[in-house]
This record gives sequence, structure tokens and C-alpha cells, in this order.
Amino acid sequence: MIVFYWLIAAAVFLAAEVLTLGLTSIWFAGGALMGAVMAGLKFPLYVQLLVFALVSGVLLLLTRPLAQKYLNSKTIRTNAESLIGETCIVTEPIDNLKAEGQVSINGQTWTARSFSDEVLLPRDQLVSVEKISGVKLIVKPL
Repeated sequence: MIVFYWLIAAAVFLAAEVLTLGLTSIWFAGGALMGAVMAGLKFPLYVQLLVFALVSGVLLLLTRPLAQKYLNSKTIRTNAESLIGETCIVTEPIDNLKAEGQVSINGQTWTARSFSDEVLLPRDQLVSVEKISGVKLIVKPL
């Protein structure tokens, strides 16, 4: 009868994974299946629980980072994130100490700051977007 309980636990973990897609409960489903195998082989409950915990932990620690890396590699940057690495032109000289500067990119004007306070960027200079800080583009010369 305990095998049946382990299989129900595995089904619950799988259902939770399907509902959340968080890549966490799937590993516990694997542990529950191994718990069912141990129960089927008539091991005592403490051994079943130990195997469940060990298998779940090992699966979580070893395979979750690989799965997330594979799944997250297909995400497409959108909105402002898509500007990182793009080339733009300085439309108002950039001086971090005076809190001045703008660039034009894709027909839009953005407030911009230099990647370094010591670097002044004149009008009409081509720059690349290094990162976004709030609503400002952080740029550096090409």
C-alpha cells in the first residue's frame, strides 16, 4: 500500500510542476518514484524517506542549473533590454558631472550617461549602449 502513496506523491509533484513551471517540484517527483521502488522492494520507511531525500536533492542540485540554462537560452530580449549592444548617436553632449546628455536610437531620444564620469562624449559621436540604469542609457564610445 505504501507504494501507492509514493506514486500519488509523485503525481502531486508532477502536477505542481505543470501548474508552476518553476523547475523545482519535478525533481521531487523523481525522488518519490525512487521511494516507490524502495517500498516495492520492502525497505523500511526510514530508508524510503532517505532515498527520497537523497535522490530529490541530487536531481535538484545537479540538473536544475543545466535545465534552467537550456530553457533560458531561448528567451528573447524585449523593450529596453533589446537596446543593449546597439549603436546610437549623441544628440546632446554627455557630461555625467553636469547630469547632461542625450542619444538617439531607433528614432527615439533617450537620456544618456557615459560609462565613466571622466569621459565626455561630444554631439554626433557614435556610441554603443552598455547597460540601462533606470531610464538612462549608459553608453561608451565605439
